[in-house]
Amino acid sequence: MTALFHTLGCKVNQYETQAMRALMDKAGYETGGYEPGQAGCDGIIVINSCTVTGESDRKLRQLLRRCRRDNPDAVLVLTGCMPQAFPEQAADLLDADVVLGNASRRELPARVAAFLTHHQRIVEVRPHDERFESLGIEEFQGRTRAFVKIEDGCNRFCSYCIIPYARGRVRSRPLEELKEELTVLADKGYREVVLTGINLTAYGQDLTGEDGRALTLCDAVEAACGIPGLRRVRLGSLEPDMLDDSAIARLAAQEKLCPQFHLSLQSGCDETLRRMNRRYTTAEYRLVCDKLRQAFSRCALTTDVMVGFPGEDEEEFNRSLAFVEEIGFSKVHVFAYSRRPGTQADRFPDQVERTEKTRRSHQLTEVCEEGRRRWMERAVSADSSPHGVEVLLETRCDGGRLEGYTADYLPVRVSAEGYAPGELVPVRLTGIRDGCVLGTVLER
Repeated sequence: MTALFHTLGCKVNQYETQAMRALMDKAGYETGGYEPGQAGCDGIIVINSCTVTGESDRKLRQLLRRCRRDNPDAVLVLTGCMPQAFPEQAADLLDADVVLGNASRRELPARVAAFLTHHQRIVEVRPHDERFESLGIEEFQGRTRAFVKIEDGCNRFCSYCIIPYARGRVRSRPLEELKEELTVLADKGYREVVLTGINLTAYGQDLTGEDGRALTLCDAVEAACGIPGLRRVRLGSLEPDMLDDSAIARLAAQEKLCPQFHLSLQSGCDETLRRMNRRYTTAEYRLVCDKLRQAFSRCALTTDVMVGFPGEDEEEFNRSLAFVEEIGFSKVHVFAYSRRPGTQADRFPDQVERTEKTRRSHQLTEVCEEGRRRWMERAVSADSSPHGVEVLLETRCDGGRLEGYTADYLPVRVSAEGYAPGELVPVRLTGIRDGCVLGTVLER
């Protein structure tokens, strides 16, 4: 019997989907991916949900209805953050035959088997475990780099965010367990891994090392960089206020660590940051950016920026826009604030109109795209090394070309006959076309 999976949301969700696929593989199912509109499945369809915004929930309900309509004979499973954060609402989504919270992922094969035997709907949402959930993967289907979850939960409670309720408190993966999984992935041929977490920078707060001190993210990075066979270690989203001088120095000592840092910003205006309950100022954020750029050559900074947060007037938006332009990010994910019932911000006055949020999104996106173009131009003009830059080939494009990324996450497209996704190759950068850098593979 087939078990098809569809993932909504972040890299952590994508890792957890891979772990659930591994569980179903071991249970004898033939696993694969499910895409909306796919019809005629009479096996299992698992939807791993996201609930970061109210819009996420609306899209989830729409997806469940469509999935049931197109696949009336399938066993439909809903799991992930939405049922964990809102168990009563999830129980009311009757298109799902099995509803499991985040604490029940390991029981997926058993709960599916129970439904197939008794044909009685199952709804199981348990409290979060106090320890890190030990799910593992041996491969990451469809990708040349593997996401590896090392942390779960968040203790921060930003005013717009439901995630602490969906994920619980900070829990970290033991180092020995992490090294075992990374060794397996390296042996399978993965050359790059991305360490991910819900609040990645909080890694280790709940763990103690052999010397009795609390572990930190640096310990996990050092462990990953010590795995033979791995060539690159990349980090997921980071909280800027948790990167002090000592942490930056330890990270900079790791040659395998990619010099690309996704520093969560959310707003470039201090007043907006205070209402968001973010724990840094723009001055502190700027200082962290400066120190990272001093510590890492070819350092690339990426971020997320929200527009239209409650109370953000034109002056606050303009300050945020100016700050983003000043920092000079290589890539920015711009998104409009979406009300999330159950959060403080949902009850804030001065909610911004949708049309205004759309206008601000477009304006900020234009500024960010121009900054990205300038970053690419600087990268091409700076490529003077006879050895070029190393690119991890990832996906095939038209005309026999391959597209991949440098260590600082520069997208590069090359003609690479005789090469395959997953290979690291030296490339000379030659120009820019259609938002991607062009390059030529050099002789090894």
